[in-house]
Amino acid sequence: MPYTKRRRLVSSAVAVALGASALAACGSSSDDDGEAQSGPVSLTYWTWAPGMDKVVDLWNKGPGKEQQITVTVKKQASGDTLVTKILTAHKAGKAPDLVQAEYQALPTLVSNDALADISGEVGEAKSKFADGVWQQTTLGTDAVYAVPQDIGPMMFYYREDLFKKYGLTVPETWEDFAETARKLKKAAPDKDLTTFAASEAGQFAGLAQQAGAQWWTVSGDQWKVAIDDEATRKVADFWGGLVKEGAIDDQPMYTPAWNKALNTGKQIAWVSAVWAPGTLTTAAPDTKGKWAMAPLPQWSKGENRTGSWGGSSTAVTTDSEHQEAATKFATWLNTDGEALTALAKESGIYPASTAAQTSGAFSEPPEYFSNQPDFYEKAAEIAGTTAPSAWGPNVNVAYTSYKDAFGAAAKNKSDFVAALHTVQEATVADLKKQGFGVAP
Repeated sequence: MPYTKRRRLVSSAVAVALGASALAACGSSSDDDGEAQSGPVSLTYWTWAPGMDKVVDLWNKGPGKEQQITVTVKKQASGDTLVTKILTAHKAGKAPDLVQAEYQALPTLVSNDALADISGEVGEAKSKFADGVWQQTTLGTDAVYAVPQDIGPMMFYYREDLFKKYGLTVPETWEDFAETARKLKKAAPDKDLTTFAASEAGQFAGLAQQAGAQWWTVSGDQWKVAIDDEATRKVADFWGGLVKEGAIDDQPMYTPAWNKALNTGKQIAWVSAVWAPGTLTTAAPDTKGKWAMAPLPQWSKGENRTGSWGGSSTAVTTDSEHQEAATKFATWLNTDGEALTALAKESGIYPASTAAQTSGAFSEPPEYFSNQPDFYEKAAEIAGTTAPSAWGPNVNVAYTSYKDAFGAAAKNKSDFVAALHTVQEATVADLKKQGFGVAP
């Protein structure tokens, strides 16, 4: 990769100068000064969201038909697999017009010059989203690299009936959480408040985010990595201590054994995100109507902040010859009321659009949480307290290192903070290997 492209994300100034300006020069509105206005445009959209073809049909039969812009959905795998496929296609100059991209993948895609700056065409979309959400698509610059689609604000889920049975109260602080875990273990040694799954890097990243961590930032013309900062060490020490003590379980999530623990009441709480009802519906069908949702415990009483676990955006690629038309679709998809209702119904997403979070498909609670009528009202309030996140161009490396280091630490009941240092070193070494400047 040319050095100039590597530096685009290194600092705000460089990103604006070489990112926004250079990408605009590459033709961020190359299509629509002439071709898109004079004839039909066909766009291709790579996405993993289920039911997206039905949502896109609304566009093709409505606004798209009027504007002569047709979108074709190409279903893809998610995560690193899709990022790799996008970069491979881009290297050959054949990336699709639009891609669904997780927020943590945006720096990687932008640093490889795969995403266009759509700030000139995105219009008033910014006002539709919380500042912390919009910031994830700008990477702290004046450029805009995507339109937010869905978010994953983190919350605390608990078995309301079993909390009552064992005399437990919903923890307001993490100290309360630890005491609740111990109290339950004393009252019912065969039960666990929750599990810490060392394989879930996204969950841990969200918890660190809530504590104030900023894992990737810029310093001058260099990246600064702070995965082992004070905030994250506090989170690692807390969870590592509970695992070592035996106050909570350390089994992986999303396994038959974990499902059974939830379904039988062996595990009675879960630190998760707004998408949890869908998972619980499948994992613990016999406990429908017995769970409740509350804000995450806080590090200090009186604080009101949460982290994110998941979420994605709709981005326009630099390979697209119809970037303005693609931006019109991306904006409609993630801000139009009809589109957002369809996304919720067909794709099961929780919208990034603030207005959509309490309207349309979200005016009633999830069926699994019919006992909590204000579920989405509370969810919207919690979403508004999401702490800013900070992603870098090698999240995949950090996550892989996390799974290895924390997996070993959980298995051996050893120091999570030491494991965190291992992740820091691996992430920094990879950035240097790729040719990025790294601040000490």
